[in-house]
Amino acid sequence: MTYDLSTKFTGLDFVNPFILASAPPTESKRKILKAFEAGWGGVVTKTIGLHPVENVAGPKTIYQRTSEEKPYVSRNKRPDTVSHSSWNWELISDQPLELWLPDLKEIKATYPDRMLIASIMAGAGNEEEMANWRKLATACIDAGCDALELNMSCPHMDRKDMGANVANDEDIITSILAAVTSVVDVPIWVKLTPSTSTLVSASAAAYAAGASAISLCNTFPSLPLMDPDTMKFEVEVDGLTSSGGQGGLAILNQALLRVSDLSRAFPDKQISGIGGIKGFREAFNFIVHGAGNLQICTAAMEEKGSGGVGIKLIQELKDDLGAYLQDKGFSSIEDFRGIARERIVEQSQIRRKSADYNGGYAE
Repeated sequence: MTYDLSTKFTGLDFVNPFILASAPPTESKRKILKAFEAGWGGVVTKTIGLHPVENVAGPKTIYQRTSEEKPYVSRNKRPDTVSHSSWNWELISDQPLELWLPDLKEIKATYPDRMLIASIMAGAGNEEEMANWRKLATACIDAGCDALELNMSCPHMDRKDMGANVANDEDIITSILAAVTSVVDVPIWVKLTPSTSTLVSASAAAYAAGASAISLCNTFPSLPLMDPDTMKFEVEVDGLTSSGGQGGLAILNQALLRVSDLSRAFPDKQISGIGGIKGFREAFNFIVHGAGNLQICTAAMEEKGSGGVGIKLIQELKDDLGAYLQDKGFSSIEDFRGIARERIVEQSQIRRKSADYNGGYAE
């Protein structure tokens, strides 16, 4: 059987299901063009906004490692370590909209067969901020972007009307989507924070308001570690630190649970899977839990010599997926997408030593 790496997601034709997530790998025209040249099927731009952005006067992203001999997690370099996670407190793009627009036009003109998704973010709670959402949406689509991803997941925002701070408010989610869908007619992806107990209901509100897909999972809110010898945080400025986001392999299992929860609640809706994808095996797991495409960040950034866009990584992902499809006789990822759904059950449905257990409820 012949196989096909191309996939249709939210009505868009991707040459392969692998895309770079909204992050440093997609922060500039130069990097995005390099990513498309390497073979990525799409990119989500680093989030574009209208409010002032200025990053910290120090490291914005670190990579944490561990080893069998010394299994503690640390950014400290030492022999025989393997990747554990990334940690960042990097803000959205500091490149203003007026500089992004000509870049977006050039990117799309250079690679018309690749999907260019603009990540955008504004505030909430008043008409001025709704106008900002409309301005960003209209400008990016007019510049040639194929879709939008609404950032409701950034884990380190001071403003309470932005990023992850709004992702558990169904009224705000609905109002933002109403603003965006009133001015553009393209697929809208909503990137929600994984750190909410109302993820399924928040997603329901987003889907009902016109979202074509939910993107899960952004980095998990977290703190950097403190070194016991120096008594300093591994990421700090003037001895101070703040909350940031953890990504990479360390969040894989948690991200899969969020995707599974959503996929089982809405089996007919679309999900873009993110969180800890370092190779085909991780990507496979997102697909069997229902994801229709895969967003990648940390593994691409860690690849030495690629400029942070994962030149070798995308080739490995395509080769390994192709080999798997050929070996199993599958024609595309749709042949096995979502097959894990029915095997995720309540605890009481897992076989016990006796037949008496009924989930902890008294008779």
